Formats: sequence, structure tokens, C-alpha cells
Amino acid sequence: MEFVEIEPGRYEFIAATRPVTALKGMFGKPRKSLTVEQMNAAIAAAAAGE
Repeated sequence: MEFVEIEPGRYEFIAATRPVTALKGMFGKPRKSLTVEQMNAAIAAAAAGE
């Protein structure tokens, strides 16, 4: 899925036209690996405003 800005402040989802493999390298290399538990803890902390 892609977000497309239709007009200022208005976005729509559209079907992606590229294969998922095209995403490889788009976001750079992660600084460090995290476990699922560490990711869940970070999400919970952010939701709690910590």
C-alpha cells in the first residue's frame, strides 16, 4: 500500500505497483537488532508517554 496526497492534508491508500522486494535498502541499515519483546516494550512505553 502507498499513501498518496490527493490535496493538501488529504491522503488516500492505493495499491502498491512495485514488488515488496523494491523496499530493500530504502530505510538504511538498522542501528541494532531488537527482539520482538524489546519492540513491544518500546511501543508500550511510547503509548504510556514515557
